[in-house]
Amino acid sequence: MEQVRAAFNNMVHSGRYSRFSLQPGQDGVQHVEVRLSEDTLDDTAEVNGQPVGDYPSYRPHPAAHRRRNICYLALGTLLIFIIGYLIGYVSHRKPEQLPISCPTAGAVRPSVENGPAEAPEPSLDWSDITRLLSEKLSAQTLTKALSDLDKESRSAGSYEDINLVNGIVRQFKQQQMSPWVGIHHVQLQTQDSSKPNTVRFGSEVFRPKGYLAYSAQGSVQGKVVYGNYGGLEDFRLLGNKGVELKGSVMLLRASTQISFAQQVANAASNGASAVLVYPDPQDYKYNNDTDLFGHVHLGSGDPYTPGFPSFNNTQFPPTKSSGLPSIPAQTITANMAATILRDIGGPEVEANSNFTGGLSGATYRLGGSINATVEVNNVLVNRELHNVFGVIKGFVEPDHYVVIGAQRDSWGRGYARSTVGTAILMELAKAFYEMVEKDGFLPRRSIVFASWSAGEYGNVGATEWLEGYLSSLQQKAFTYISLDGVVMGKGSFVASASPLLHGLIETTLRNVKSPTEPGTLFDTLKGEDWLRPMALEDPAYPFLTFSGIPSVSFHIITKGVEAYSYYGTGLDNQNHLDYATGWKTPETAVAAATLAGQMALRLVHDHKLPLDPRRYSNAISELVNPLVRRISHKLHNVGFTWLSRARGSYNRAATGLNTAFLNTDLKDREACRVLNERIMTVEHCFLSPYLAPQVTPFRHLLYGRGAHTLASLLETSDMEHFKVQLALATWTLQSCADSMAGQIWEVDNEI
Repeated sequence: MEQVRAAFNNMVHSGRYSRFSLQPGQDGVQHVEVRLSEDTLDDTAEVNGQPVGDYPSYRPHPAAHRRRNICYLALGTLLIFIIGYLIGYVSHRKPEQLPISCPTAGAVRPSVENGPAEAPEPSLDWSDITRLLSEKLSAQTLTKALSDLDKESRSAGSYEDINLVNGIVRQFKQQQMSPWVGIHHVQLQTQDSSKPNTVRFGSEVFRPKGYLAYSAQGSVQGKVVYGNYGGLEDFRLLGNKGVELKGSVMLLRASTQISFAQQVANAASNGASAVLVYPDPQDYKYNNDTDLFGHVHLGSGDPYTPGFPSFNNTQFPPTKSSGLPSIPAQTITANMAATILRDIGGPEVEANSNFTGGLSGATYRLGGSINATVEVNNVLVNRELHNVFGVIKGFVEPDHYVVIGAQRDSWGRGYARSTVGTAILMELAKAFYEMVEKDGFLPRRSIVFASWSAGEYGNVGATEWLEGYLSSLQQKAFTYISLDGVVMGKGSFVASASPLLHGLIETTLRNVKSPTEPGTLFDTLKGEDWLRPMALEDPAYPFLTFSGIPSVSFHIITKGVEAYSYYGTGLDNQNHLDYATGWKTPETAVAAATLAGQMALRLVHDHKLPLDPRRYSNAISELVNPLVRRISHKLHNVGFTWLSRARGSYNRAATGLNTAFLNTDLKDREACRVLNERIMTVEHCFLSPYLAPQVTPFRHLLYGRGAHTLASLLETSDMEHFKVQLALATWTLQSCADSMAGQIWEVDNEI
């Protein structure tokens, strides 16, 4: 290589080039001369009068030496060419082609940025999907899951609760579902172990074991008044009979039709100083010494961070929910209530009145003459809550997802309340994972599985999560399916849901076999009205009315029985639920899991989201029609034309969106995605934009709570307030119609 390099240098130097020659002159000064080699240098050349023919740098090479240099140069050029060729071959050769396989359930899915066209097209048809789900859900697997999760105690934030968290995380990791844990720091109210709550009536002193979380603390005294269930009608009847309510201690019957929080709120608004609640034997067929547990926060979430997420170290000004009661409240047993009723005094209740209960040996009187003292010593404790999540990512629209959730905590065993729902959640996660991993199921959209804590205190864990990620969830989550209390009996079915989901629920009911009756779950209804309005204590309520996410909660119940009577008591165990289901709890759990699973699969499989905005038309008319009648008959100075036009705009927009789907090739992913996103805006647009979530959290125009709702407008008598709220409600409804219209130039602006 040295010879080659030398030959190359000589070859270059032999051409025309400039050289700077530094020579000393006779005067001692150095002179620089620039010479062109071929023009000026030869054997007789001189520099400053001296011959330079023998100067090595300028001496011409002999011919033989020049030929040898040319050979070396040719060899070097060839060697460089070969090396360059080898380097190019190695760096540009194609990589080895590996077999292509579908990514696992926990693998990274095609992102939206990469474009949906690069994602694989789901290949299984609906019959294949439902068959696979049925094969993976069985009574045997549910029996084992129920046994593994059945714990004697699982209060929120306790050691037992954390153990359940660890088990769920382990399973989600095994199923490659990228699990994560959301941690919230909340204040829960518990009993003071050193200072029990006390009720004194005459010479009797009661210390019940049950309690109502978030009751006001302190000791109050007042005349005992029996108020039946504590509904608004009950208080009106007492007022008509002249019973003094101000400063009274209200004795009320527990009911599945009204929550503890509503009972206490009604009593406080009528001037009562305290509330006692007991389970009457006419309504609850169990031991008269059974204690009741519950909460009296007229809201959901941590009441000391209303509208805000309770993350660690978040700095919010001291505040509390307006739904916290101002008076003490306490549960007592039926036997304690019987003792009070025997000596309560006052006018006797009419024999055929619905005020009459089932306590033996007690005469139901309205009271108002004997004092009772109620002392509540509950204390606030700081607890760390853990919500657990796992995800199966979609292959086409991974950024859109359905959420399936279940409450994990309970007072006592909570078998129907939390064990069954958590078991179904875990079995569905396992089934869906295996369908993706082993059977080639490619969900179009993602599925998020969520295990909530502190559900007993008013959906605290779920609500704090919603508050923490409200903006993101409104754009990404398109349905929530609750698994709380899905198994309560046999032979019938009830559900509470957004009207957007009514069609999906009915279709799915027709495809799920009844575990105890011939035919499907839908066949067992036989024309019964199985849809119920969603109440404040419903686990899906904050998803619908706070976050604007279409939601559903459902229950398999015993025909002719309103609810599972052991809910919220220490008697909610396997034996009692087995009796309620005819000793077919695992089979009934399979039916509930199949129903929830098929709804979720339909939501993530179909090109078009199975959410029908047209179903809201009837719900809107049921409230708008009586409102229009009220205005036209009694409020002649108020116009209703705009409200009627807004309703018409909604109906036209819903019909137009359905027509757009009919005229669209659903295999066109981008076109289908655009239309689906228009459907996803509907529920969120029913949330009034004129309210602050921390002040009025349940902002839904139809199903929320507050002066902004259409139902509230039917009852208010303040005309100035009525006019303002009517205008805001009209524009909320119109904006919902506009969101479905699509582009701004397609908006119906007839209003």
